[in-house]
Amino acid sequence: MVVYLDLIFLANFLIDGVILCVTARVRHIRPSWWRLGASAALGASYVVMMLAPSLSFMFTFAVKCLFSLAMVAIAFGFGGLQSFLRNVGTFYLVSFAVAGGMFGIHYFMQSPGEVMNGIVVTSSGGLAHSVNVGMLLVVLTFAPLVWMFKVVFVSAKRRKEMTHYLAQVRILIDDFEAVCTGLIDTGNQLYDPLTRTPVMVVEATQWIEVLPESWLKRIRECEVDQLVAAIGTETFVWQDRLRLIPYRGVNRGTQFMLALKPDKVVIVHNETEIANEKVLVGLDGGKLCADGSYQAIIHPTLVQLEA
Repeated sequence: MVVYLDLIFLANFLIDGVILCVTARVRHIRPSWWRLGASAALGASYVVMMLAPSLSFMFTFAVKCLFSLAMVAIAFGFGGLQSFLRNVGTFYLVSFAVAGGMFGIHYFMQSPGEVMNGIVVTSSGGLAHSVNVGMLLVVLTFAPLVWMFKVVFVSAKRRKEMTHYLAQVRILIDDFEAVCTGLIDTGNQLYDPLTRTPVMVVEATQWIEVLPESWLKRIRECEVDQLVAAIGTETFVWQDRLRLIPYRGVNRGTQFMLALKPDKVVIVHNETEIANEKVLVGLDGGKLCADGSYQAIIHPTLVQLEA
């Protein structure tokens, strides 16, 4: 029997690529092509390894799980435990659906044959092992699979609904431009109390190229008041653009947020571009979204021109 490793690799590379693309579609993720290619190549390589008897130790359940987790991580990144587990669940469900479809089509198209000692003998003389699925296995796996489908697709529906409130944000200061994704939050009513300028909130990590490391540390530790008191001791090109915005956090007293006065903020939503010059950009030291879907909270008044 002749085995063509290149054809086996190519076939599994294409199948894994399709499964990953469908997973990305269901989860509304847009991974880069090189990530999908690298992940599919890893999956196809694992199938080729099955032909090497010396690597039989790699075909345990635990190793198979590790390879699938690695494929998901390469294709879509980690992005937080919750997001990663949802990606893994979707990947498994799509894989099960594809495998079940291929299995069903195979037996639907198969020629009549006879079963002899657990082996199907086809009319063409070929041999194939029959698959016996017990009722207990069906009962035990049905409920978990239904639950996984519900969790994954409800999550996908919520994510799709949220995309209607996402917009691209471009913040321009002198020759510097920061680009990120923002969430239009109608509950955000943060204004500068003196000028009534609306404040949009952006993760401070988006400014890592221009903010001093000590400033980023103070912002993460909510020590903005101490940072402002130390202005002048460390060089920062935009010191004249700094503002201190008071706000009240959930279950907390009054706090302060460091903000920058940009030249312009351009928001692109539903193919409509809206430019705002009267706006402040507040810097948040944490992560605004666990799965990284957006990095900014857009003040609703900044998109009112769209209505």
